[in-house]
Amino acid sequence: MTATTDTGQRLRTLGAITFTVLAWASAFLGIRYAGHTYTAGPLAFGRLTVGTLALGAALLATRRWTPPTRREWLLILLCGVAWFGIYNVALNEAERRVDAGTAAMLVNLGPILIALFAGILLREGFPRWLLVGAAVAFTGVILIGVPSARAGHSDGVGVLLLLVAAVTYAIGVLAQKPTLRRLPGLQVTWLACTIGTLCSAPFAPAFARQLADAPAGATAALVYLGLVPTAAAFGTWAYALARTDAGRLGITTYAVPPLAVLGGWALLGETPAALALIGGAVCLAGVALSRRR
Repeated sequence: MTATTDTGQRLRTLGAITFTVLAWASAFLGIRYAGHTYTAGPLAFGRLTVGTLALGAALLATRRWTPPTRREWLLILLCGVAWFGIYNVALNEAERRVDAGTAAMLVNLGPILIALFAGILLREGFPRWLLVGAAVAFTGVILIGVPSARAGHSDGVGVLLLLVAAVTYAIGVLAQKPTLRRLPGLQVTWLACTIGTLCSAPFAPAFARQLADAPAGATAALVYLGLVPTAAAFGTWAYALARTDAGRLGITTYAVPPLAVLGGWALLGETPAALALIGGAVCLAGVALSRRR
């Protein structure tokens, strides 16, 4: 591989990571907005259905299909049930009960779990800068959550659901990574999203009822969640994950909370505390440290 080709590959991977982080940050805003109309299960079903259809159309256009082995099917099934199915329902319900700061703190236990278990199970090791960056970034997430925690907006069930979301997030990434060594990322993402849609299918009748009464804005937010943070961003995530260590890539998602805070400030009128802004800067510094070689 020439130096020019290698540089181009790194730039494409960086672009994929950047798009994923921006799209996932916007997902927190979309969930909060659509969540006023759609409850947790129906919102997950609608979002995943849109994502499955969009990913399926893209997969048909490529006309690429690699038959998975039995082990790969099991890993994809685990990823789909954990990350696309359980994670989405748990996060949607939690955001109806817990403030954004606490949500940011607890969901972002996920990247630390990814880094730790990727070092053990995927044999990625524990690079010094990865551990330093993880510690700094998580400190920033705590700073983001402290003002909200002081305000007493926590809910016991919501906190438990966020812990479930963090664990299933980590399980999904760790299950997905080995499949990308041989299978196309788009194929893996479509299969996992389809499995997640089937898991949330019991909420289809409730989704149909809520869709009939929903304002156009809430439904537009649901469609956006399916097309951008789900179909497009999970696709770019798979592209980057196939070319990056799972632990290092997971820590990169610590850029999501500060971006979500800024987005909530600009679009939803949720004025962040000064400490949250400082925490956002610390998060970004931790991400930068984790990317060092």
